[in-house]
Amino acid sequence: MAPQLRPARREEVAEITALIVSEGMPAMEVEERLDGFWVLDDGGTLVGCAGVELYGAAAVLRSVMVSDVLRGTGEGVRLVERCLNYAREKGARRCYLFTMTAEGFFPRFGFERCTLDDFELAAREGWQWRGVSENEPLREVLIPMRATL
Repeated sequence: MAPQLRPARREEVAEITALIVSEGMPAMEVEERLDGFWVLDDGGTLVGCAGVELYGAAAVLRSVMVSDVLRGTGEGVRLVERCLNYAREKGARRCYLFTMTAEGFFPRFGFERCTLDDFELAAREGWQWRGVSENEPLREVLIPMRATL
């Protein structure tokens, strides 16, 4: 049976943070942005998560991950679709993200490569854009992408 896709809960912040860190991603502002997080719950064990940060008409997709055994099963697609639908429901019209290893995963949702300069001003308010723009080694390994919602 497929894991349950549901909103994240406050008491799961530590577990979500551990999932994100286990994939080598930064787990910044999880608690502060929890309203935009969803998890995959497999009988009480979190096996995936994704979040979206809202900045008016702009959104930033973040922390998309599923456990190794779920890769290729469509569970990551479910997570991303839920986040993007939430962003649309909240009025976002464009979405941005950074990826290091999953560039080929995101075009199915309309994402394409862009540059840091392509991020609209509202999306630059987030910790991700600031962190990448101020760190040359990160700029060399992270791929910025954007999509119209």
